[in-house]
Amino acid sequence: MSTATEVRAALSEDELSQVDALWRAANYLSAGQIYLLDNPLLREPLRPEHIKPRLLGHWGTSPGLNFVYAHLNRLIRRHDLDMMFVTGPGHGGPALLANTWLEGSYPEVAPEAGQDADGMRVLFRQFSFPGGVPSHVAPQVPGSIHEGGELGYSLAHAYGAAFDNPDLIVACVIGDGEAETGPLATSWHANKFLDPVHDGAVLPILHLNGYKIANPTVLSRIPGAELDELLRGYGYAPHYVTGSDPALMHQAMAATLDDVHARIRRIQDEARGGSRERPRWPVLVLRSPKGWTGPSTVDGKPVEGTWRSHQVPLPNVRGNPEHLRALEAWLRSYRPEELFDRDGGPKPEVTALVPRGERRMGANPHANGGLLLRPLPLPDFAAHAVVVPEPGASSAEPTRALGRYLKELFANDAGRRDFRLFGPDETASNRLDAVYDVTAKAWQAEVEPADEHLATDGRVVEVLSEHLCQGWLEGYLLTGRHGLFSCYEAFVHIVDSMVNQHIKWLRTARGIPWRRPVASLNYLLTSHVWRQDHNGFSHQDPGFIDHVANKSAEVVRVYLPPDTNTLLSVAEHCLRSRDYVNVIVAGKNETPNWLGPEQAALHCARGAGIWEWASTFPEREPDVVLACAGDAPTMEVLAAAKLLREHLPRLAVRVVNVVDLMRLQPDTEHPHGMTGWEFDALFTPDRPVIFAYHGYPWLIHRLAYRRTNHAEFHVRGYKEHGTTTTPFDMLVLNDMDRFQLVIDVIDRVPGLARTAAPVRQAMTEARERHHRWIREHGEDLPEVRDWTWS
Repeated sequence: MSTATEVRAALSEDELSQVDALWRAANYLSAGQIYLLDNPLLREPLRPEHIKPRLLGHWGTSPGLNFVYAHLNRLIRRHDLDMMFVTGPGHGGPALLANTWLEGSYPEVAPEAGQDADGMRVLFRQFSFPGGVPSHVAPQVPGSIHEGGELGYSLAHAYGAAFDNPDLIVACVIGDGEAETGPLATSWHANKFLDPVHDGAVLPILHLNGYKIANPTVLSRIPGAELDELLRGYGYAPHYVTGSDPALMHQAMAATLDDVHARIRRIQDEARGGSRERPRWPVLVLRSPKGWTGPSTVDGKPVEGTWRSHQVPLPNVRGNPEHLRALEAWLRSYRPEELFDRDGGPKPEVTALVPRGERRMGANPHANGGLLLRPLPLPDFAAHAVVVPEPGASSAEPTRALGRYLKELFANDAGRRDFRLFGPDETASNRLDAVYDVTAKAWQAEVEPADEHLATDGRVVEVLSEHLCQGWLEGYLLTGRHGLFSCYEAFVHIVDSMVNQHIKWLRTARGIPWRRPVASLNYLLTSHVWRQDHNGFSHQDPGFIDHVANKSAEVVRVYLPPDTNTLLSVAEHCLRSRDYVNVIVAGKNETPNWLGPEQAALHCARGAGIWEWASTFPEREPDVVLACAGDAPTMEVLAAAKLLREHLPRLAVRVVNVVDLMRLQPDTEHPHGMTGWEFDALFTPDRPVIFAYHGYPWLIHRLAYRRTNHAEFHVRGYKEHGTTTTPFDMLVLNDMDRFQLVIDVIDRVPGLARTAAPVRQAMTEARERHHRWIREHGEDLPEVRDWTWS
């Protein structure tokens, strides 16, 4: 392992002075954001009233980030690079705000923080201050696509940004605390999916400063040889910069980055010249002290190079005169009078190595992806629709039809390469494999003779890590492209926390005028709870809908298409949309077709509607409303409606299907919500509503609890009763089968309990007969496998 003293001098005397000035200026501004409320340029001695009353922020990682940023600026200027910066270390906000202020990209989007003394005061005051900006790299920071509020996703985001961006280099700083997370550990494997011909490059920079909040980090404490073996085992070529002397470290970093850049270009040139050997991409390991250049000791205890520098090294500046003097000495050690002019702007030597225009990392258009976003060349979904001579008379596999639709989309997009399909090894399982007719699965590792559909330039991306799929897609979308994430419903929960972070990002970005809209994050959840015939209880969980429904109404949308044509219509709508998280839940198994393409488009546009063809006596107010949301619940409601026609022919039954789940909320709570009169027009103000729902039943109650007739809602759904059994038996186990729905109608409609007692008994016997049949034959009764509607 090389150290700073062992690397050649790559910087001239002027360059050394310039890069050090830029680094010192960024360090000064980083510390100033944590501490100063006023007196930003130290034009007078520090007094307690110049200090913020609440000291919040993270100093420990900031000097290392500033060091990397300064040197990447030099590299960009030297080679005219198109480069982005992804900040993995949590709460690295002071550093990125400092650097984007110095390069001018932050004042361009926040003019109140201009490059003068008043602007510097605003920069300092707003940081971790009520009404200001948070301590991490939030959407308010130009050049960012990665907030870092939750650790583990930086490298996945970086690779997602590099996909199909052949001229882009994404520098990704990985904190050594972050490197301990499961998602980051998996992300090292992303190099097996990066195509050096069509994709850009990712430069992982593993920053080992030794500590987390209060503990040492694993990768900083294992022997250097072991770390080297680990990175080489992941398929990387490690480069090291180690030390603490600034002058030596500047020379080492400059020389190493020159070598790293040369290696990246050599890999790309060879691949684009015809070589198909999987490359060893470089990784840079930077070892520098935590809290570098900060106070060495405080109150007699070591701080620089220890965990004590993680957040606020001097914690009591207002109330402790010794701490106040130490802070002033620390800030003056950067010699701000050499860095900033009379007005408070950075001097020419400080900005000499800063790139210009869009080459500044804070102004790179890829980091504001909506600037580059183009509408997808979407096919007409009607061209892929199934024929529906009459409701329920035919059947199809909904996701197989969607696969044919996506196949045409991939063909239309072949010359552009700005759409990808992501998923954990389930594209074929989820019946989307028609896409393989026009594109393969991305793969850079070895290929065996028995393998199918693998290619270095594939645009389907599969890896058995939901975290990695989610992170790739987020990075891809935030840099101006489009995508779809297909996943088994039960296991999309693995990314609960990630989608939460993305929703927060989108909600915040919607309120920032200079952030342009990006393509929506689209989920297709299939292999769902009601069709886990052989996988059993472990694969039965529809709760992702509940998780998403709790989030920002401006951002989240949930769709439950009941058949093939509604799925196609919903998918087309979601792929056109911007700045949303769309969750589509649809089965992959043979399902009845209820609506033709025109009917499907109209029904999906409305989001919810009365199916008069399935209702009885539509000219009068219903005696009962049978409502449904989801493909399996829709089948059961229609079967129940059919049974009611047969056994209770004078009963007025209204069938309501809900595609857009958010329509159930009031219009005051969600943009798609119904007004009170709209809701009552569908569900009536006072009649019983038997609602069969795909997921946990209490979500429907929560969405509709303010409605006039909420007390009349009786919801059937999944209640965590599952096992390895048949599809219909799953419905019976959770009391959502057609027989139970008829029983519910009889029990809820006034006067029916006495007059329809024989029908109720017949339904109860039918349920029992089903159980006996399953135990003897291992399959559903023939009568429940016949979905024909007439």
